[in-house]
Amino acid sequence: MSTRLANGGRLIDRSATKDFFFNGRRLRGVLGDTLASALLANDQVMVGRSFKYHRPRGIVASGGEEPNALMNMGVAGRFEPNQRATTTELFDGLTAESQNHWPSLDLDVGVVNNYLARFLPGGFYYKTFMYPRAAWKTLFEPIVRQSAGLGKVPQDRDADRYEQAYAFCDVLVVGGGIAGLQAALVAGASGARVLLLEQTAHWGGRAPVDDVRIDGIDAEYWVTSALQALGKMPNVTLRRRCMAAGVYDHGYVLADEKLADHTPGDGRPKHRLWRIRAGKIVTATGAIERPLSFAGNDIPGVMLASAMRDYVVNFAVSPGDRTVLVTNNDDAYRTAIALVKAGLTVPLIVDARPEATGALPTEARALGIRIATGHGIAKVKGGKRVTGVAICAQAGEGTVLEEVACEAVAMSGGWSPVVHLWSHCGGKLIWDAAQGHFRPDASRPATTHDGSAMVLAAGSANGALQAGAVLADAAKAGADAAQALGFAVKAGSLPQAAAADEAPMLPVWMMPQGAGPKLRMKMWLDFQNDVKVSDVQLAAREGYESVEHTKRYTTLGMATDQGKLSNINGLAVLAQALNEDIPQVGTTTFRPPYTPVTFGALAGEARGEIFQPLRRTPMHGWHEAHGAYFEPVGLWRRPYCYPRPGERHAQAVQREVNNTRQRLGLLDASTLGKIIVKGPDAGRFLDMLYTGVMSTLPVGKCRYGLMCNENGFLSDDGVVARISDDTWLCHTTSGGADRIHGWMEDWLQCEWGDWQVYTANVTEQYAQVAVVGPNARKLLEKMGGMDVSKDALPFMQWADGTLGGFGCRVYRISFSGELSYEIAVPAGQGLAFWQALHDAGAEFGAMPYGTEALHIMRAEKGFIMIGDETDGTVIPQDLNLGWAISKKKADFLGKRGQERSFLADPDRWTLVGLETVDGSVIPDGAIAVAAGLNGNGQRNTQGRVTSTYYSPTLKRGIAMGLVKNGAQRLGEVIEFPKVGGGSVWAKIVDQVFFDKEGEKQNV
Repeated sequence: MSTRLANGGRLIDRSATKDFFFNGRRLRGVLGDTLASALLANDQVMVGRSFKYHRPRGIVASGGEEPNALMNMGVAGRFEPNQRATTTELFDGLTAESQNHWPSLDLDVGVVNNYLARFLPGGFYYKTFMYPRAAWKTLFEPIVRQSAGLGKVPQDRDADRYEQAYAFCDVLVVGGGIAGLQAALVAGASGARVLLLEQTAHWGGRAPVDDVRIDGIDAEYWVTSALQALGKMPNVTLRRRCMAAGVYDHGYVLADEKLADHTPGDGRPKHRLWRIRAGKIVTATGAIERPLSFAGNDIPGVMLASAMRDYVVNFAVSPGDRTVLVTNNDDAYRTAIALVKAGLTVPLIVDARPEATGALPTEARALGIRIATGHGIAKVKGGKRVTGVAICAQAGEGTVLEEVACEAVAMSGGWSPVVHLWSHCGGKLIWDAAQGHFRPDASRPATTHDGSAMVLAAGSANGALQAGAVLADAAKAGADAAQALGFAVKAGSLPQAAAADEAPMLPVWMMPQGAGPKLRMKMWLDFQNDVKVSDVQLAAREGYESVEHTKRYTTLGMATDQGKLSNINGLAVLAQALNEDIPQVGTTTFRPPYTPVTFGALAGEARGEIFQPLRRTPMHGWHEAHGAYFEPVGLWRRPYCYPRPGERHAQAVQREVNNTRQRLGLLDASTLGKIIVKGPDAGRFLDMLYTGVMSTLPVGKCRYGLMCNENGFLSDDGVVARISDDTWLCHTTSGGADRIHGWMEDWLQCEWGDWQVYTANVTEQYAQVAVVGPNARKLLEKMGGMDVSKDALPFMQWADGTLGGFGCRVYRISFSGELSYEIAVPAGQGLAFWQALHDAGAEFGAMPYGTEALHIMRAEKGFIMIGDETDGTVIPQDLNLGWAISKKKADFLGKRGQERSFLADPDRWTLVGLETVDGSVIPDGAIAVAAGLNGNGQRNTQGRVTSTYYSPTLKRGIAMGLVKNGAQRLGEVIEFPKVGGGSVWAKIVDQVFFDKEGEKQNV
């Protein structure tokens, strides 16, 4: 029987009880319990069902590696599926339900799959669902969809909130065991800024449980002393309940801190997602004990020896009165000793090694524990819980030599370093045959841009499994990290750890080693996904020699624990089946996150109304007050037009166009992207980003530029201004600012990391107003403060100055073809400046205009619009913008793409103007048809409309479009069929409909 012991429990407070619910039953635990320890204390051994066969599953581990004890946790707005009982701290009112069964945990109809197991081996779905093909939609797909997934989908809005934060440090130490503490002590003493993360609520790792003594005192007291020393260092920060989820390029680490998981509803954010930049990363993440593969190793009550030790020592929980221990190493004897000292019975230790003579086996014998060396477990007896084990010779085929009654089985197959964070950024591994595990290869770490190691492994995570070696290795890692960053490491004495010497382990991948098919079909590798030894061997026979292919064919390691318990055993079984050495088979890929991170933490505050916050310019309130009709432009809301009472939108737009052309228009252009690019290599960088040359642009001048993606397709355009010798300001489209800034950073961080370039998106720091029309200069001269004459500020130049008492930057650029100034002021002064322009401009006919008027005027001038004339398949040459592509530059992003035969084809569709024969407006998106039919019986196409408007200036419909060989077909009339019948005929003309010589904008 699994129960709470009368004494002990280093992490619990028996005086503070906690009531919780499991599958509707009210149970009781104590403060300090995890849900797993509380369930075991209440004799709840079976906690779930496996995914495929619905076999009973019990708690097998005590940490994030747990594959079985996954729960539907919470109710209503705090419901979360797939929460691990082993990492969930108990609190009053906790509600948990087991998963993957119906109608109940004890009586599950899905267990029928277990009796059909011989027909459902690994990879069966690749064969079963192929034929008959017609059955897929009506039979197979509904079954697969119904069976897929674990847990229930939340139905209610999340009641909790989440936050995100940023941290910067010199040395990030991940893991709060004795290795992490020692590394932090050494690095912290050097003066480096140190951030130490521990994923659990407690410091010290396994050392306090394993009876380790450091410098003559118990490890628990040494840990307390180390924490006090670190607490006195102002340059050291400690965070518990904070799991480092992933390591990325350039020392970037994502970490998930659980703030209120154990105190729901207390007003704090539930999780805090940390985005950390570290100079060096030390992974002191420890090691995970491996299970052994024997028949029935999945029956509830079979547990990792280290986990059983944790439950007994930390939580005073007995998984059973009688426990049989099976091992291939000395460490597991610590569990047997701990059980006996707690008053429990260990009738037998089954050791696969020929002999067991070390200090720990000797102590076990002294306690009266029988040890059977050279033996293994043939099978575990029981169904929903362990009732006994059958013992056999390890070298045999499974002949039962004796049976031993017991309630629990503790298994230990050795230890595997937690190498996930080491491997996330490309750190390589090396096979340690003596320990039977992969460990970090120090000669091939993840590196920074200068080639130095970015990640250093320490302690057990580096393969050092003895306490003394752990501390020495950690001290070296902490010192190496600090010294690599230029800090002087202070000489100090190394803590000395006293622990029992251990004899070498014996790698055991199958028990017994000659087990036949019947036993191998009950040896479980992946407990959650029901992958057996026989499944991996079948995959090898069917030609899946790559470990990655075997993983996907059998689903080995694809469960929510990501193979933490199954991968090494699975690799070894595959290697044996292929008659290969384990290093030749290799490992699967380690990907973030280390353990799951909730969507809530990843989203942070980006939810509800602020999932994608609407952006409003400083003048937005003015626009609302003056009746603006808004349209979405990216996440911005821009005035489409300003209709007056009784005025239709089309009439308002025509009025705004006419007024701007004839008198004075004011446009809120604050949404235009503004990105500062600065640094010694900024010009070089911009020359790669733009098709033209920006490095030669003189200070004080502007230049129109095009950006293409690496395939050569036009991505964005805008005016670039040279601010100083090493600074440029790049204007982008309104919807493109964030995207282009991200594009810049992507290239700088991932490809050109050694270039000295810095970018900043300052779009929202400035309000920008376009002052447009024949009276534009008159208004600015009335405002006063700077010379805006043609000679002082020619077209495509800028100047800083003062207008009407407002400090500003004035750009002499035009998107309408009229005399135009774009004026930027600090965002906080945007509304006042806008109002001042209207007040001073009243005598000149000042009137606001919206985006539709802007689009019409730019179309009259033949200017392109990103998103209208472009759709991801258009190159600058298609739009007659070859003049904006430098013939002198050796390279730019997209250059090689544009040289491909398809993009260099002379028959590509090119941009032209389209003038309807009857003066009507061509429907938006209309397709131009050609003579003949294509293979589908449809009319051939020869072009399409990209922009189409009624022009108040020309008093007729105008359009631009892409037409095959358009530039050679001026004057030709082509047909555009309309939806519902009929056609519009249009003449191909020059794309510039108004003021082709540009006289109006240059006055």
